[in-house]
Amino acid sequence: MIAFPKHLLLRWLKLLIAFSFSFMAIVIARPSYSAESIQISYGLFERSIPIQSLETYATTGEIDEELAAYTRRLSTEERDRLRQILQTRLPLNTLQVSQFLYTPIGVNLLTRLSSVLRTNSETAGFYGLRAALILAANDPQGLTLLNLLRQYPLPEVRINLARSLDIVETLQTQIEQTNRAIALINQSTINQSTTNPPTTLPTLDLQQPGTYRWQKQTLQLTNQNRNRSFPTDLYLPQTETTQPIVVISHGLGSDRTSFAYLAQHLASYGFVVAVPEHPGSNAAQLEALQSGRADQVTPPREFVDRPLDIRDLLDELSRLSQSDSQFQGRFDVQQVGVIGQSFGGYTALALAGAPIEQAELAQSCQSDDLENTLNLSLLLQCLALQLPPSQYELADPRIKAAIAINPVSSSIFGQTGLSQIRIPTLIVASSNDAVAPALPEQIRPFSWLTTPDKYLLLLNNGTHFSTVADSPNQTVPIPDEGLGDRSALARDYMNAFSTAFFQTYLAKQPDYRSYLTSTYASEIERSPLTLSLVQSLPTDQFIQGAAQRD
Repeated sequence: MIAFPKHLLLRWLKLLIAFSFSFMAIVIARPSYSAESIQISYGLFERSIPIQSLETYATTGEIDEELAAYTRRLSTEERDRLRQILQTRLPLNTLQVSQFLYTPIGVNLLTRLSSVLRTNSETAGFYGLRAALILAANDPQGLTLLNLLRQYPLPEVRINLARSLDIVETLQTQIEQTNRAIALINQSTINQSTTNPPTTLPTLDLQQPGTYRWQKQTLQLTNQNRNRSFPTDLYLPQTETTQPIVVISHGLGSDRTSFAYLAQHLASYGFVVAVPEHPGSNAAQLEALQSGRADQVTPPREFVDRPLDIRDLLDELSRLSQSDSQFQGRFDVQQVGVIGQSFGGYTALALAGAPIEQAELAQSCQSDDLENTLNLSLLLQCLALQLPPSQYELADPRIKAAIAINPVSSSIFGQTGLSQIRIPTLIVASSNDAVAPALPEQIRPFSWLTTPDKYLLLLNNGTHFSTVADSPNQTVPIPDEGLGDRSALARDYMNAFSTAFFQTYLAKQPDYRSYLTSTYASEIERSPLTLSLVQSLPTDQFIQGAAQRD
């Protein structure tokens, strides 16, 4: 999970663009390094508006004479939107903002934000914006766009309307393409349900717990060669027979409790579930970033260490199954499934057989598209370019099935890497994912899979965080994106489809295949989080349809 604070900076990018549209071209003219007024320029039209006028409007809704000359050109809806933009406060303090803005990802986002500002030099816009963000965060009234304007430490700055238009056009294009892709998937679900009805209708409610009782133990693993130590929660079903293992990999900024609900559910169906905590990309890493003890959101080495954590974990479970009497005969280390969300989704796909494709990644990260894209996950993927060039061997032959929830995958693997996966794979996408957008990060990557046993589950109206449960150790809360009851629904869906998938491909229970159908998805879906499940997409039609513009 990428929970801090990229989603907040994306919100600021949208606010800044919206602000530039509301005020067309804005010049911040400030004596003594404190902005006192803004100048609106559009063609021959030019008018100066005091910052105080904006502040009065934001706090009271009163439109004075200075502001009225402009707002009469706006609709009531546009005026309300402008007021909302000016008042929106981001819950970040000075240390959080300053620490993040000096990380590689923060610098990249800041460069993108500053590109809508036009100053005498590019560096002035970049450093001026960084200073303004830090000063605004330190203001008693908090980090608002109004405070950002007042704190801007330059005598003259223009909002680059042309650049804003470019970004908004890119965003609009991405939205249109995603909507077309989602419509195609939903239609494919209907088509596949009609042409390939299941031979056996599901009878069990896999959203409900199974019949096995389970016990939880915590192991501490250490790899001295990698100077790596991490805890793992082990959920052991009370059964006399050998059971397959499922490993769950959490996302960036999360921890091993975020998917405890899923671990407990799978254990109740007889699976041994192991949930490691990745020390370089967990909640503690973000806490260290906030407190000044870390200078990166996550070290690039995490792209290698995460899969190796799971390899070490499986080695340890293999050792315990042979040397520890309480584990002997309890689990099958050669029959393992993996689940991962976001950065954990990357981890699952790497273990499943997709290698890091540094050449393809370099092309994506150095192209002009990176500057325009609003795919935040690409910024995370580009960190992997800092790894020493090598053929990293991250796949593990003990992994026999993989589920990737909202994975980041498009550029770090690319089509070349993902096409090398040979095991059953389920990819979960969310239509409203603003961090790892569904079209580039899950839908197109799904079309690149060549394994015959592949599934794409789409959560209509889901977000990047829908399947993630609150953690008691969380230092940064899961973003409130209007999830409401959708999170509970998403967790129910993950319980059901993860159980069906691993019963089919790990436990070798073919009757459960009938649950991996669009028919079952339509039976259990509930508004507002509806489902689509497909096993294939017409690739050519899909790519062309997704890219087509009105």
